[in-house]
Amino acid sequence: MNDLLLSFFLGLIQGLTEFLPISSSAHLLLPSLLFGSNDLGLPFDIAVHAGTLAAVIYFFRTDILLMLRSIYTKEVSLEKNRNLALQLIIATIPVVFVGFIFKDLIGERLFSVSSIAFSNIFFAIILLYAFLKNKADKTIYQVTFYSALFIGFVQCFALIPGASRSGTAITAALLLGLSLKDASKFAFMLGIPTILGALVLLLFEIQTLDTSINLIVLIIGFLVSMIFAFLTIKLFLNFVEKIGMMPFVIYRLLLGAILIFLI
Repeated sequence: MNDLLLSFFLGLIQGLTEFLPISSSAHLLLPSLLFGSNDLGLPFDIAVHAGTLAAVIYFFRTDILLMLRSIYTKEVSLEKNRNLALQLIIATIPVVFVGFIFKDLIGERLFSVSSIAFSNIFFAIILLYAFLKNKADKTIYQVTFYSALFIGFVQCFALIPGASRSGTAITAALLLGLSLKDASKFAFMLGIPTILGALVLLLFEIQTLDTSINLIVLIIGFLVSMIFAFLTIKLFLNFVEKIGMMPFVIYRLLLGAILIFLI
């Protein structure tokens, strides 16, 4: 597979899987396992992360502006937006803290295809449990300090390849009683500071490397990941209450089995 086609394929995978609870790291293994494709390098990772970040910021632009306005103006009518902004910040702290402590261990990439496969299966089962036990009696604006901390700490498991960042955050929010749509929305919005943090770390890391850059490959990766991430968020939030989590759980179990079979 040539680099241009690979950049499109990987951008598509990143865009589709970053916000679905199906583990992007598990899917990004498929090109190399199926076609023996080469790694496009750290600059490409930065490009596709930037694409998904641009997509989620644009999709939630109205919510973001209201949260910013609530912080600067202190309007009483925007109190719920102010609380949401605060809880998103609180929920971000654990993964930043844990990621900083274990950054060297994470950087060593001490994982295998089999560990990613089994991780994918394990966290799919936890997601299923949370979905079946969900009471759906809270909204996104009712997230409290301790609830946000809980979501943040559970999201830390996403540092394990195969766990899924959005999947862990949705799982935690469902366990707390948020409706499926609000749990997903909180998880997606929580992705903004999380992806931004990962992007900053990648930018620091690239300063220490001597890498070649193929601008066309980077542009393709950025645009494809951005477009498909935006469409994924939009479609998922529109239909998630109708389809539930079962299709994603079944898919993850099958994907884990396929990865185990391929190794």
